[in-house]
Amino acid sequence: MARTFTRPKIALIGAGQIGGNLAFMAAQKQLGDIVLFDIPQNESVAQGKALDICQSSWVYGYDAKIKGSANYDDVAGADVVIVTAGLPRKPGMSRDDLLDTNVKIMKDVASNLKKHTPDAFVIVISNPLDAMVYTMAKVSGIKPSHVVGMAGVLDSSRFNHFVAEKLGVSIEDVQSFVLGGHGDDMVPVVDYCSVGGVPLAQLMAKADIDAIVERTRKGGGEIVALLKTGSAYYAPAASAIAMAEAYIHDKKRVLPCAAMCTGQYGLKDLYVGVPALIGKGGVEKVIEVKLSDADKKALDVSASHVKELVDEANKRLAL
Repeated sequence: MARTFTRPKIALIGAGQIGGNLAFMAAQKQLGDIVLFDIPQNESVAQGKALDICQSSWVYGYDAKIKGSANYDDVAGADVVIVTAGLPRKPGMSRDDLLDTNVKIMKDVASNLKKHTPDAFVIVISNPLDAMVYTMAKVSGIKPSHVVGMAGVLDSSRFNHFVAEKLGVSIEDVQSFVLGGHGDDMVPVVDYCSVGGVPLAQLMAKADIDAIVERTRKGGGEIVALLKTGSAYYAPAASAIAMAEAYIHDKKRVLPCAAMCTGQYGLKDLYVGVPALIGKGGVEKVIEVKLSDADKKALDVSASHVKELVDEANKRLAL
């Protein structure tokens, strides 16, 4: 009897700049068949981008089926869902300024995913990130191991880029991770940053490291100011694809992301940026590392801000 093979199904909620790049990157990596979803007013945009990506398949050599839709029935049964829905930042706005509108949008998305994709691995990109992950988990009821926020991968990638650029070394040899909320008080852990296995502190002056830490914290705002009409999309999309790939291929990658903490780092019942092992079980483990007193204090400050945002999100969900 012939065996039947079914490709994974990936649903992308939001067909904006990040959504379109997610679809293209997922197709290039042949992660599965793709549904690019948006609201009815934007359905033609989703369909147009899907068709455009399909028409590049011969050039890049991928066979993924890609569909644009405004019907949640087309999303049903997805193995991975990546959510970008929501307003992007504009110059002068903080991520937190988006809370009012994006909680409403995320509540609607989560309600539909509860019905159509209750077993999916859900990656949230929408801002303010940590509060949006919480909203998704609370409304959808999807188990905590299968709801994560894309932030730490992006923030670490930014940090690594700045280090490689400053030292004139290959980006492949730079390793780091960033803890805490996806905001201006995120915590790049310099003690665990290395270049080819050599601690960063042995290669770079403290003043230069401090400048890179600060630029990383403001990395998203720097791009918003340059674009003037939106926020970053290439690097956020690539970061979420790395997380999806780890889940789909059971890669057991240790990636920093907004995951549910159940006591790790002294944090409980809170989605916040931590290094997590991602495989076929979703977030299979939160990796707890020893932090300096200064980094632990900074993490506590960042987590307290996340808690404030979550409390504000809860108030709006109760309305």
